[in-house]
Amino acid sequence: MTWQSIEKSLQTQLITMRDSSEIRLPEGNFMFANSLLLDDKHFVTIQGAGIDKTVLSFAQQQSGAEGLKISNCSNIRLKDLTIEDAKGDNIKVTDTYGIEFDGVKSHWNGEPKEENGAYAFYPVLCKNVVIQNCIAAGASDAGIYVGQSDSVTIRYNKVYYNVAGIESENSRWVEIHGNEAFKNTGGILIFDLPGLTQLGHTTRVFNNVMEENNYKNFAPEGNIVAAVPPGTGMMLLATRDIEIFDNQFINNRTSGLAIASYDLVSAMSTEEGSQLNNNIETARQDASYDPYPTGIYVHSNSFENGKLLPTTQNEFGLLFMMKFPFGTPDIVWDGIAPDRESFEFCLENNGEFKFADLDAANDFESLNTDWVAFNCRGTNINPIF
Repeated sequence: MTWQSIEKSLQTQLITMRDSSEIRLPEGNFMFANSLLLDDKHFVTIQGAGIDKTVLSFAQQQSGAEGLKISNCSNIRLKDLTIEDAKGDNIKVTDTYGIEFDGVKSHWNGEPKEENGAYAFYPVLCKNVVIQNCIAAGASDAGIYVGQSDSVTIRYNKVYYNVAGIESENSRWVEIHGNEAFKNTGGILIFDLPGLTQLGHTTRVFNNVMEENNYKNFAPEGNIVAAVPPGTGMMLLATRDIEIFDNQFINNRTSGLAIASYDLVSAMSTEEGSQLNNNIETARQDASYDPYPTGIYVHSNSFENGKLLPTTQNEFGLLFMMKFPFGTPDIVWDGIAPDRESFEFCLENNGEFKFADLDAANDFESLNTDWVAFNCRGTNINPIF
């Protein structure tokens, strides 16, 4: 393989290009020593010759926290290229209105490890986000992450060998559909955390395949996603107004779908100074933050689990091994709510599945596997796009 350098010329183009223009990158393998920066540009396209044909590598990066950083822009499109091996995040986008990734691969080579960057795709504080036909692999936090953003579409992507395949955090009006999440620690996560600029709501998750998300958790200790058990198809944390339908949950060894309050996560962390513990302190001081999920409608999904044993690398896995020795639950709720009657949760037309209400607030004393109390029709969310 022959590596070439276009770093100086490409960074110059990114600085001097006019709005409503395009950069076309040729086929080839290009090595970079520094971050690439795109700032205050509008209606710009950066297009390569195709995934694995135009490769931008940061394996020898000497300065900068990201591979490509985009900020304060609008209507930016990245298409048909690969970005790999940045010291930090491969692609970070902030404060941008209109960002589209189409046919972009973002990954770290070699065996997934804690030293890899946190995020392959990382738009945060953005609006009108589209991530489609992309590949994300090797991220030590999330392959595709969208944080504190509005009007988001994540569709037709493949995510594997990440801690979280896809993560939507404190984002609103989100559609996640047509994706394949496999061989991650957790396939799809929808989280709401305290102390951020906004709370998330209104998410549709449909027509995805979450299969064999049983990979070891290699997140740095103390990170929020370090609490995700290997073998999690999908996890909801302290979020609301979620419709989950027409998905396939296949051979996720700990649970297909897990629904948790922030109280449960808080109880798991004692590490002083960790990200998780800092967030716990923030949650206690944030009067606007509601740590309990609600408004969840799960219907028309299929669950398959070929008698796999849960992970033994995590407290949840050990609990499930003890409580469910003959088969882990496909759908599990931690059972924590200030008023259990106010927890809006409906299960409908999901075929055969195993359910567990853990009653975690009472030390699992009244664990219940009967889901009849949640057999109801929930609220359909209108298509967002």
